[in-house]
Amino acid sequence: MRLVSIDLVDFRSYHQVNLEPAPGLTAIIGPNGEGKTNLIEAIGYLATLSSFRGTPNEALVRHGAETAVVRAVVDQDMQVVDEQRHRMISIESELRLSGRDRVLVNRQALKRTRDLLGSVRVTTFSPDDLRLIKGGPSERRAYLDAVLVSLASRHDALMGDLDRVLRQRNALLKQAGGRLTFEVASTLEVWDSKMSSLGETLGNLRATLVDRLNPLVDETYNQVAARSTKVGLRYDAPWRENGLAKALNEAQKDDLRRGVTTVGPHRDEVTVHLDDFVARTHASQGEQRSLALALRLASHHLVYLDTRTPPILLLDDVFSELDPSRSEALLAHLPPGQALLTTTEDLPAKAIPEKVVRVQAGKIFYDLGGVG
Repeated sequence: MRLVSIDLVDFRSYHQVNLEPAPGLTAIIGPNGEGKTNLIEAIGYLATLSSFRGTPNEALVRHGAETAVVRAVVDQDMQVVDEQRHRMISIESELRLSGRDRVLVNRQALKRTRDLLGSVRVTTFSPDDLRLIKGGPSERRAYLDAVLVSLASRHDALMGDLDRVLRQRNALLKQAGGRLTFEVASTLEVWDSKMSSLGETLGNLRATLVDRLNPLVDETYNQVAARSTKVGLRYDAPWRENGLAKALNEAQKDDLRRGVTTVGPHRDEVTVHLDDFVARTHASQGEQRSLALALRLASHHLVYLDTRTPPILLLDDVFSELDPSRSEALLAHLPPGQALLTTTEDLPAKAIPEKVVRVQAGKIFYDLGGVG
């Protein structure tokens, strides 16, 4: 998969800009606050119609403007056996401060965001990804779920259905006020049945995904860290031992008392281990940064294996998160396909980008000294 070009109009700090990245590595260089990450954010936005920084869509519209436009041409590079087929698609998203946003794919309007999923696949690493290791369980659950959607967009519907059932069940528990009346019991039975079915499916998908990611995370971490260390993930879901239906039944009294669902996929943990120690509490800051990067790169490899097309790799300010030796190790092991990285300083000596872009005051300049 390759981004051929992207045009921004009134997006973030940009009034109007066009970027045509190289098929391989493109370096985006400039001081902090000049708009480097905004370019990466716009590319990532194409995949999910949301910001990887967690920014509301209305905040992506440039100050003083009413709408923002992100327009791109993407080569999906469909791999069929040993033959590569190029399939160009155009995507245009209009973000509005008032009214509904609009998305066109090949000039056809999308009715749902879900219909875009899979059209563009990206893997994004940013300094905030340290939370994958240091943050709470919700960060790691979200990581797994995002990878599942990248592998198969239909998983988004499963997660949406489970979220709706969970919200309905929690609303019922809250309204019950701790009392299990006949009406509450019969309605709870309906939601428990639906939640058990959906939750079991998601739990099994996550557990299988963790099993597949484990060797990739271990290999990738050791490449980036340039050392031999045992790394692994573990999916902790106690309810899976006897099934979610039984777990919900056993937790019913506690759920009624607390007015919230206390067991299920929304409460599961994913622990990251480094040499058999929990990385969240025992790994150094440098190790945690390398682990976060390894998680992203491992998922990138897995999506490539399954789809036969490498996602677009976006590395935001990655060199500020790694020491020189690990930066060089990353450059030596960049996965195949298109990659864009941002940095505030000149690149490490071993970085040989095909294209270099300088960013200053909301404008971009191509470095004539760059390769390609």
